[in-house]
Amino acid sequence: MMRAIVGLAVAAALLVGACDFNLTDPNSPRAIGPNATAGQVSAAAVGILAAFRFDYSSWVLKAGIIGREDYRLDGADPRFTIELLAGPLDPSNAAFGGGQWQREYRTIQSGYTILNVIGSAQIPDSQKNAVRAFVQTMQALSFLIILDAHTEDSIPLDVNRTADKPLAPFVSNDSAYKAVIAILDSARDSLKSASTFPFDLGPGFVGFNTPATFLKFNRALAARVRAYQASLGALPANTYATSWTSCPACWDSVLTALGQSFIDPAAPLDVGAYVAYGTGNQDVPNDLSQDPATAIQLAHPLLKDSAELQSGSTTLLDKRFLAKVTNRPKPFPLACLSSDLSWIRYPTPISSIPIIRNEELFLLRAEANLNKGGVGLTAAANDINFIRTTSGGLDPITNLGSQSPDSILNVLLKQRFYSLLYEGGHRWIDMRRYGKLSQIKIDRPKGCAASGIPPDTVFSTLPINSFEVQARQ
Repeated sequence: MMRAIVGLAVAAALLVGACDFNLTDPNSPRAIGPNATAGQVSAAAVGILAAFRFDYSSWVLKAGIIGREDYRLDGADPRFTIELLAGPLDPSNAAFGGGQWQREYRTIQSGYTILNVIGSAQIPDSQKNAVRAFVQTMQALSFLIILDAHTEDSIPLDVNRTADKPLAPFVSNDSAYKAVIAILDSARDSLKSASTFPFDLGPGFVGFNTPATFLKFNRALAARVRAYQASLGALPANTYATSWTSCPACWDSVLTALGQSFIDPAAPLDVGAYVAYGTGNQDVPNDLSQDPATAIQLAHPLLKDSAELQSGSTTLLDKRFLAKVTNRPKPFPLACLSSDLSWIRYPTPISSIPIIRNEELFLLRAEANLNKGGVGLTAAANDINFIRTTSGGLDPITNLGSQSPDSILNVLLKQRFYSLLYEGGHRWIDMRRYGKLSQIKIDRPKGCAASGIPPDTVFSTLPINSFEVQARQ
């Protein structure tokens, strides 16, 4: 890990917003050390949650812009309409091309400051295991975001090093995915011998705040990571290749993890774990929340143009679209872009952002069965139609299970698009891992001469943060 990040890790990542976490001093909890008290362990663990959420809304916005889910038409900062859409990406700016690196690694490094000394903490061993599992699961999630943003690069993984040690080597993405899975599995094993969490996980983990229920969240993440790893590779655009089905065991592992997760057809599709925000003293609000009438963070017009009609209606569009997007009083143009669609996905500054929901789990199960082929095509079609009808209010596709795998994949990707809108860059990730980035809409193929903007492109990855590069020179 680069020294610049390591030096900032503990101090920065332990900054904690109030968010009903009941900390005496939410902004300056003491760094955990040997023989830590229960209170010190609690403060440090909650600090992991605060560190993680600090960059999450930025990731949702930025990955959505690159994947053409959303715009930020900000006249005061043209980088949102130039850099993220046309380039070049600036690796030195964490808010743009250099993002999803320093803050995520700070979270990971802060986790190690806990793991390295938790064995001597003044709490029962069963609670130590709960802390280990929580920290490792959040570390795995942070590593996954780094991978999501840098899939076509390699990343440093062995970052549990002091500043006097050599920097962690870069590893391949396949190795990184395997390592993230191993971290999640280690957390799983710790949860099996854990009793209770010695701290409050906060409002984002309601229903997942015991070791037994947190295990279901852990397994849901494991299913996502295993699906991403199984689909890692390069495919010709618009082609479903048999290579996706060359590892049935890979997709079986997705199904196994899902079977241990909280997937449940009887539960609301919004059940899941969330990143919580608040507006209390020195807390962190969700900055994706805006007044729809004056918002500058807008939905891409494609969302409305491609939405299907609800069953039996000639006017009502997909319920998922209507739940997340509304019409502005009039179109808002900037830099040869325009949208009359405002987000209502996060209506208030205390609205939570999903980490993973029940709805995604059904779509992951459909993906796994699709890639297994054979009778899996029918199972995939059943889950896709369940989401279409239950979440979207759409008609089922009656012959879906008998269509070609490529056709089913296209339907699946569209359902993922609408189900997971504005929740974490899923569209960009999905189109990249299935070799379909060329299908993402280019709004300004000739640029914008009036603003001096070159032709748009669709980036496949963010560059490695320049501070990391400099530290290795």
